[in-house]
Amino acid sequence: MSVPADTSLHGLWSKRTAFMFAAVGSAVGLGNIWKFPYMTGESGGGAFVLIYLLCVIFIGLPVMMAEITLGQRGRHSPVQTMRRLATEDGNSQGWQIIGWMGMLAGVMILSFYVVIAGWTVAYLIDSVRGVFDGFDAAAASAHWEALVGSPQRLILWHTVMTVLTAWVIMRGVNRGIEHATTILMPSLFALLLLLVGYAALYGEFLQGLRYLFVFDFSQINPDVTLKAMGQAFFSLSVGMGAIMVYGAYLPRKFSIPEAATVVVSADMMVALLMGVALFPIVFASGFEPSADPGLIFQALVLAFDQMPGGWLIGTLFFALTMIAAWTSAISLLEPIVSWMVDSRNMRRCSATALCAAIVWVAGLGTVFSFNIASGPEWQLYGKNFFHWMDYLASNIMLPVGGILISLYAGWMVRREVMQAQINIDHTTVFYGWLWLIRVVVPLSIFLVLLRGLGIL
Repeated sequence: MSVPADTSLHGLWSKRTAFMFAAVGSAVGLGNIWKFPYMTGESGGGAFVLIYLLCVIFIGLPVMMAEITLGQRGRHSPVQTMRRLATEDGNSQGWQIIGWMGMLAGVMILSFYVVIAGWTVAYLIDSVRGVFDGFDAAAASAHWEALVGSPQRLILWHTVMTVLTAWVIMRGVNRGIEHATTILMPSLFALLLLLVGYAALYGEFLQGLRYLFVFDFSQINPDVTLKAMGQAFFSLSVGMGAIMVYGAYLPRKFSIPEAATVVVSADMMVALLMGVALFPIVFASGFEPSADPGLIFQALVLAFDQMPGGWLIGTLFFALTMIAAWTSAISLLEPIVSWMVDSRNMRRCSATALCAAIVWVAGLGTVFSFNIASGPEWQLYGKNFFHWMDYLASNIMLPVGGILISLYAGWMVRREVMQAQINIDHTTVFYGWLWLIRVVVPLSIFLVLLRGLGIL
């Protein structure tokens, strides 16, 4: 079988760094900014970090390489890619389920992601205006409750983030996604380094470093291991079609192992630097590192207000979270739009407008989950709309998608075809990757799936 030509209906990345910025932007999201520090605090610090790093290397990196490879071979949206590959490889068309699940999971995640991203916009603007000056705990809590308790305000900021995301996608791969992420991702890293420097000057920096990097092996248990494994998998944005469609725009001359390694390394670096920036501030302010994400959101407002230059640093922090949310939302919308263009012959602007409208309407369910539809009468088995979207996408669809990607790349593609496409010249290294993707990755993600279902 010949390697497909370097063509794509949607265009190709103009340079390797463009793909890397876009893929890092997809992987680096609110999970790195909020969830990683929260999970680290909840799971005992350094032990969780150690297992997380190992899981990213031996689970996250192999499956990301597989997803990029499938996308680069297929050159289309995830559904069209899997249809084409199944035909070329002589496999069942049922493997298209990978693309369908990824796109559906993307819509479900976007239904709450753009709403939560809207919170960061609201807090960014309030921080710029100096609203948080002189806040105490009661004021911070009241401000938070006023935001999530107002459907009108949530709809406003939800709309802002949906429009910003759609605007980038409408402009296409090169003028839109590439241009935006090439500006936004260096800005994110610059802001993050400023926060780390601030934490070193004014926070309990050594205490924060010890908390993150002193490994207490007595803290390691099956529950911590599974949490770290799940965080490693989900933080890389694999299994939802985003990395596959970004791989479809990757020219053949670029090295997939090198590109994937850079993306994974950058994702790990952001998560670790976020911990290095936040934990010293949390410790200096007397807050608990294991506080849940909502409480951390309120606690940081108080922490920044108590520290020198807190207005500026708080503003930079909320700007950072907005950028992270925006780039991830872009990557979640692109697979659906590319499918509309590929399979329905729609113009990109029309496809984007339609998909954004669907996401906006779905997002109303999340908006109302925090206020008028938050009561038990709106819940099904103890979960409201927001909780169900999060649970089904994160706990079921993404793990199943990751398992199917690893099984297809590992078992359903001839070894010589996969080795030629993934471009690993060293045979021993290729067989090491193949063993991971065939055995270690699917079994590990299966354990994550069982934990998500409450079986483990």
